[in-house]
Amino acid sequence: MMRRSLLASPAVLSLVGEAGAQGAPLTIHTAGQGSPFVTYGQAIAALLGRNGVAATVAASTGSLQNLTGVEDDPNALGTAFLGSVWDALQGTPAAGGRRHVNIRALWPMYETSFQIAALTASGLTQFSQLNGKRVGAGPARGPAETFLMAAAEAAGIRIEVVSGSPAEMSEGLLAGRMDALWQGAIVPIPSILAALARAPGVVFGPGAEVVGRVTQRLPMLAPTTLPPGTYPGQAVPIESFAAWNFIVANRALPEATAHAITRAVLSVGDPAREIGPVAAASRAANAANNRILPFHPGALRFYREAGVPLAAPVD
Repeated sequence: MMRRSLLASPAVLSLVGEAGAQGAPLTIHTAGQGSPFVTYGQAIAALLGRNGVAATVAASTGSLQNLTGVEDDPNALGTAFLGSVWDALQGTPAAGGRRHVNIRALWPMYETSFQIAALTASGLTQFSQLNGKRVGAGPARGPAETFLMAAAEAAGIRIEVVSGSPAEMSEGLLAGRMDALWQGAIVPIPSILAALARAPGVVFGPGAEVVGRVTQRLPMLAPTTLPPGTYPGQAVPIESFAAWNFIVANRALPEATAHAITRAVLSVGDPAREIGPVAAASRAANAANNRILPFHPGALRFYREAGVPLAAPVD
């Protein structure tokens, strides 16, 4: 197992130099302060910087703005939620009606996993019991609401969606303005932990059968299993689904550059220690969780060399 970035090699550095020979650093589009996207982008910029590759981090409103930035700039990278990538590829209204044709995947960041929390006093312990209940799902018409409705349809139940910010969701659950809270984030999800810290509760997922139906219908999602102990008092695994977040690049980024930086990130022995805790899941095997966005030819070459099977479409 290699424990140092291959960018330390002068030969590899010369390849990466194709992107920055004129002094223009790579730009990593992230999000607003407080977002894990920012933390991740800063960690990657630091890793590349330690190996002689200049990279700057740019704030944004999040995935969709990042995808547009990468679509229009061959020298840009971006942090992106695969749910938003799907919108960008299809040119949905969420993506401004514009089909993005130049974005390509490089490597996996971490998964945005979805769970349900309910107070113990409610008696709710499984997804089917949400029929007819009020369920908080974050911002109106956001990804969490979209995926919740897909899960409800797959389960054959009807729910009443309550919208609001994560903080409002936690308070609403505790105050009884909703029966359950559905959220998606890095696990354990902060808003769910905040609610459980103030009242006894239970966390569960849609279950394997519903997950199978939803992931078959929505290819930007992948099954995930949370081991016991992920949340306080959780004694059994939670079966749910997640949408991964990936670093993306413009298809015009030189192949050698894409190969070198992908190899640099995915060749570290312990990404949580050598890059940062937010990068713990940045491992080559997790690239298979992208089933919708073609990989950049340079990244694809790395995965083939590493013997990693991929499910994403190929140009």
